[in-house]
Amino acid sequence: MILDTHESPDPFNLPMNDLADCQTLVSEIEALLAARRLSMRQPPPVPNTCCGRGCNGCVWQGYFEALSYWRDQASELLR
Repeated sequence: MILDTHESPDPFNLPMNDLADCQTLVSEIEALLAARRLSMRQPPPVPNTCCGRGCNGCVWQGYFEALSYWRDQASELLR
């Protein structure tokens, strides 16, 4: 018998460095919520208006902050 020692990463400790990280985080948290039959508001929408110039107050900064808040709310709900 082969044991599966691969565990899913803790989505509450995943980095949020880029869109792929954020998508992984969201899908892992949504899976945890679904497994416990809990419902929560949708995560913030992915920005689509970034100009790519590295502006102070970039839409991505706001997205990461909003996603962090959403993740914190999910954590509270799952406790």
